[in-house]
Formats: sequence, structure tokens, C-alpha cells
Amino acid sequence: MDHEQHQAGNAGAGTRVRDPVCGMMVDPKTAISAEHDGKTYHFCCDGCRTSFMAAPETYLAQTPFELPVRKGAAGPMHGPHEHGTAPHPAAARPPSPQRGEGTPAAGTKYTCPMHPQIVRDAPGDCPICGMALEPVVPAAEPGPNPELSDFTRRLVVSAALSVPLLVLSMGELVGLPFQRWLGAALGWVELLIASPVVLWAAWPFWRRFAASLRNRSPNMWTLIGLGVAAAYLFSLVAVVAPGLFPMSEMGPPIYFESAAVIITLVFVGQVLELRAREATGSAIRALLDLAPKVAHRVRDGRDEDVPLGAVQTGDLLRVKPGEAVPVDGEISEGRSDIDESMLTGEPLPQSRGAGDRVTGGTLNGSGSFVLRATAVGAATRLSQIVALVGAAQRSRAPIQALADRVANWFVPLVVAIAVVAFVVWLAVGHDVAQAMVAAISVLIIACPCALGLATPMSVMVASGRGAHAGVLVKDATALETFARVDTLVVDKTGTLTEGKPMLAQVVPDKGVDEGRVLAIAAALERHSAHPLAHAIVMGATARVAKAFDVDGFRSVTGKGVTGALHDVPVALGNRALMDELQVPVSEAFAGLLQDHAEKGRTAMFVAEAGKVIGVVTVSDPIKAGATEAIAALAAEGVEIVMATGDAPATAKAVGRELGMTRIEAGMTPEGKHDLVLALRKSGRVVGFAGDGINDAPALAAADVGIAMGTGSDVAIESAGITLLKGDLGGAVRARRLAAATLRNIGQNLWFAFGYNAIGIPIAAGVLYPLTGWLLSPMIAAAAMALSSVSVIGNALRLNRVKL
Repeated sequence: MDHEQHQAGNAGAGTRVRDPVCGMMVDPKTAISAEHDGKTYHFCCDGCRTSFMAAPETYLAQTPFELPVRKGAAGPMHGPHEHGTAPHPAAARPPSPQRGEGTPAAGTKYTCPMHPQIVRDAPGDCPICGMALEPVVPAAEPGPNPELSDFTRRLVVSAALSVPLLVLSMGELVGLPFQRWLGAALGWVELLIASPVVLWAAWPFWRRFAASLRNRSPNMWTLIGLGVAAAYLFSLVAVVAPGLFPMSEMGPPIYFESAAVIITLVFVGQVLELRAREATGSAIRALLDLAPKVAHRVRDGRDEDVPLGAVQTGDLLRVKPGEAVPVDGEISEGRSDIDESMLTGEPLPQSRGAGDRVTGGTLNGSGSFVLRATAVGAATRLSQIVALVGAAQRSRAPIQALADRVANWFVPLVVAIAVVAFVVWLAVGHDVAQAMVAAISVLIIACPCALGLATPMSVMVASGRGAHAGVLVKDATALETFARVDTLVVDKTGTLTEGKPMLAQVVPDKGVDEGRVLAIAAALERHSAHPLAHAIVMGATARVAKAFDVDGFRSVTGKGVTGALHDVPVALGNRALMDELQVPVSEAFAGLLQDHAEKGRTAMFVAEAGKVIGVVTVSDPIKAGATEAIAALAAEGVEIVMATGDAPATAKAVGRELGMTRIEAGMTPEGKHDLVLALRKSGRVVGFAGDGINDAPALAAADVGIAMGTGSDVAIESAGITLLKGDLGGAVRARRLAAATLRNIGQNLWFAFGYNAIGIPIAAGVLYPLTGWLLSPMIAAAAMALSSVSVIGNALRLNRVKL
């Protein structure tokens, strides 16, 4: 079915139809529509509608495609399916590879960072806003980003040439009269230095500038292109044909340094943005690395090592002690404790045996087992988590959208004013040179240097200020959004709590010494590698308990441990172990165990000679300052929601201690992700704070993710904000910083546009009839520089923000 049939056949059916420009599925009732050739077409945004109306045949002739799934790999190569949409087709025109991008990997897809619904199968530009497309899913093997390497090289060259240009142009101010020394040769020297910057380094910008004109979609690249072109071309004519501008004995002014500096500053912002995108790819690569590269396949009674991609559903795979589980499957023989914290956030390993399901990427303990593969490649749960992280990360809207929305009317207005100024000056009897000066002055003073600095300068200063306060900020979007967050979803383990089990209480039976209970428990646990065992042994050492040696140690998976102390049987474990050993448990001790469970603690019986002699408890302590941080956020109108993989009793116990009322327990990574999306769909601005691998999908799906710096690398890479000290109090500091930064960005934008609002009319000559004074391009350039200085000075005030 072609686009016309698809649109016309479904528009009235109440179902979703495909945008013919970007391929996004839209609701005809709420979408932007347009008529062409007697048919109605529906679009996701004004940009798509404008592009379509400019060249409808181009878009109607394209063939949609679906993104393939890479079979047998740990991660999927398919694009996002946000909000239930179908896989996205290619955008319209065939792409042309960008210089410096290199050869794309086979099967790689490319998407627009501002319009993630646009997906192509090769590098190129976004048909709506002219931005370079980026890979949908990074390569599994880390490597340098060709575009980042290319832009960094262009930045270095631009900066190296801009410095001598500034020295030459500002020589009079520093006591070096280059113009008197070199005369007319000065202009040729500056032309020689500036040309590589404008004609070579800025080539990617010129391509995007041309795309914005071709697609009739004015944006930041339109502003940059006009400003640089005006400064460079005016200066070029002034050097080649100075007689056209009989303005002074020294010749007309030249602005090569303005063109070069603008390009250099733009490259600074682009390199910072590309580095942020690199971090996004690192998060997905870290998830992919959870799965082993090789699996031990069992065939005909023998083990053979095969690449993970060769594993098929139904294969028998042996998992050895300490190895990661290769794929999703069901244990057919053997038993072990498996660390599933990547899925549940629960630090305690879970006992798994024959008939139990295990998940690829989880970590096997000290046992060995054989599993039958039930899901491989893109069908595994790990791959689905990778897809969630990738899709959610790409769905974030960048803060630059504000500048582009303004550019939709600002760029045409500036060009119109420049043209009107030129015509009016000619009409009232002035020569072409004066008319050209007025028009060029308008374009130069409207150059978006300050506008381009408004956001990155504030973000750079805020990032430095935040680092001193233990808050690491990834990008401007995170700061802007966190200031508006009204709901914060918080993981429990490692975020609200320390994430490290510690010995809490030792409760002896009547007539039994507390130290003996602890000493026997520690003697048994010294032979175990279980996290609870480590907590008990460390607690016993801290409390200077006696050191006993036990014989005949035996671990009973899922129940506890047993042994003998001087030929007397001893044991440590749960009620199931006591029942197996036929050790009676009094109602008092059984009730004690229940009480501790309700308080979020793990309690275990200690038995000697067939009798329970006491109970030891292990807990995950609440982080210092967590209670105060939650109270402070709540006082600012932020609703706090706990989302954890722990059991309800444990979660509620921690919630009560922290003063929290909304608790979501027993949640999987997908469940946390879906909770975040549900809150967003209800109109909330959602933040998510977590520290584990299992939190990565929710961190990426939230409007802004907050990671604990003490947590996993995947969580940190998936988040927009990282709290380096790992305390939730950092979230309070981050919110204050975010609010201050958002105000600062707003002030900077007012500075940038305020100068234009005042300077453009003056540059056009509105004061000439009253004062006889015309703003020269040199004054226009000075005003442009002053606006940049104002923006920088205002941004530096963020260093004094109290957090």
C-alpha cells in the first residue's frame, strides 16, 4: 500500500496513519493536516508539513521500510516503537554521507536527535531541521565516533587560526598598529588566514545551512550561515574591491575575525553535544557487555564453546561458577545461587534449581547448572532492556528546540529588515555602498553568536558549580527538565539504602550469651561467599566476637548452612532449614522473625545441639540524609514514589521509616520503565533516581534520570544527572542548581534578543533622519561582541549560587 492509499484509506477509520515525511504514526484527529491533489495528509509537526508541501512528489514516491532485527546478537538493531507506533521508515531523499563520518557499519540505522521518529539506513541530514543524523544503536565494540573526531579536528584548526586573526584585528587596542604597518596587505593576510576556517572547517555547517534553505525550515543553522556569510563576503569584497566602499582613508572595515570566531564557538558547542551522545552509546554497550561472548553448549555428552550468536532456542548450555548466564532459559539440571540484581535491584542472590527460569546477563554463584535456551538474540530480556534504554534516550527533546522555534520567525524577519534597509537607502538617494553597509550591519548585528552561547555557557558554568557540590550534569536538557520535575520515582536499594547488608541485631534465647550466638553464626558463615555471610562475619569482627572453627560445613541452597562445633551440630538459616533439621522453633522466635521481616530486615535462626539459641538479623541501612532529602523535595511540591524489586513488606518498612506514602514493590526493570511512562502520560514531569543496572530503562525513560555515583556504570551513563557522593541530598542540590540555571538561560536569551531588538533598527538606519548617524558594520560587530560578553558574564554568576 502506498502513502496515498494508506492515508486516504485510514484517515476516517479512527486508526493511526503514517506521516509521509518522517514515517511517524499519527492520530488523524489530532495531527497537523494538509490537502494535496484532492487528498488529505496528516503530519506529526509543522516541519513535516512544510517539507511535504514544498515537494510532495518526493515524499509520495519513497518506499517505506522496516528496521531489521539482528539475529543471534545480544542487542536488537531495531528502532524505537514509542507509544505503540510501527517501525519507522526512511525519510525522504536519499542521504549523502557527511565528510568525516566514515563508512557506516552494515545494518546500522541513523536517526535525528531532535526528531527521533525519522530513521534512515545511511548517514545524512534530517529533512526537517538539517541536523546530522546519528546512529540508532551504537556498535557493540567501542570505538571513536568519526563525526566527533572530525569536528574536534575542525575545532582545533578553527581556534588556531582565529587567535592570530583576533590579534591582527585588535592590534590598535593593544598598541600594535598592524593597519599602518601593513596597509592594504593586512586585509589580504586576514583573508588568507580566515578562508580555511570559513571554506573548509565550516563545511558541515554550510551543508546544514543549505538544507535549512532547501527545506524551507529556518533554524539555528540559517542564523549561523547568514551571519558568517555576511561577515566573510562583506570583508572579501572590501579587500578585493575597496573602492566600492569609500568610507575612510584607511579603507573599509573587514570582519574576517568575526566569521572565524563564530565558527569556532559553534564547533565548541557541537563537540560538547557529540561527547554527550557518546556517553549515550556507552550505556548501551555496557548493557550488551553483560552477556558473555561465548557459551558452553552441551552436545552428545560433551561441552563445546560456541559464539553467543550461534546459540539457538532449545540448545543445552552449561553455566560454570562465576560466569554470566548467556541467554534466557530454564534450568534442566543442577542448582546455584544467582545474582539477579541487574533485574531486581535486590543484592541478595536467589536460589535457582531444576525447572526454574534464569535470565541472560545475570551472574551465577558458586554452583554449576545446565539450562535449556528459551530465548536468544533480540528475544532475550537483556536485549529488550537494551531496546528500552536506546529508545527512551533518543526520545528526549533537546533544549535547542526553543531557539529553533524562535528562529522560525526571527530569521525571515532579519532578512526582510536587511532587504528593506537596502531598498530604502537606495530609494532616498544614497549610493549602493551606503545601502550595502546598512544591510550588512543588520545581518552582522543579528548574528546568533550570543544566542548560540546562551545555553551552553550557562550549562558549562552550572556543570562546574555542580561538580563542586557533588552533582554531575550530562546536558542542558537534564538541567532544564529537573527544574520542572513534579514527580520523583526513587529506587530503594543503593539509592535510599546503602545497598550493602550489615549486621543489625543479635537476640539470644534466655540464659544464652549474646556473644556465643554471634560467634557460632560467624564461624559458620566464614565458609560461605554469600553477601549475608560477609555482613555477619564483618559484624562479628567489629563486635570482637570469639573466633570458633566448625567442621563438616555444608551449604543448603536457599535455606542456610550447617556444621559441627566440637562434634556438636550447629546451624544458621531460615525456618525451612530448622524444619529440615527437626529443630523446634518457639512461637516467640517465630514472631520475632516476622517482626523483623516487617521492619525490612533479614532474620536467621542460630541453632546448637538441636535447639534454637538465638536470632541474628541483617539489614540494609537507610542512607544518611535520605529522610531529610525526601522531606525537602516534598516541601518543594515534588511527589516521591518508591519503586523497588524488593518484597512489599521490606519496601513498606523502609517507606514508613522515610515518611513515604506511595510504594511500588516487586517491580521488574520493565515495570519501573512502564511506571515512569504512565506517570508521564498522565501529565507529570518525572524524574527517576536509581543506581543499578536494573534501573537503566527507567532512568532513560524519565524526563530526567538521576544516578547515584556509587552505582553501576550503566545507570550513570543512562542518567542526565549523577550524584557523585551517592546521597539523595544531592538531588536537592541538583534541583536548586537546575532552577538557577533555567533562570540564567532565560536571562541570557533576553540579553541576546534584547540586543537584536535594539541594535537591528539602529543598524537599519532608523536614527539617521534624526541624528545623521549610521551604524557601521564595525559598531555592529562590537555590539554583537558586547552581547556575547553580557551572556558570558551573566552565566558566570552561577558560580555564586548557594546550593
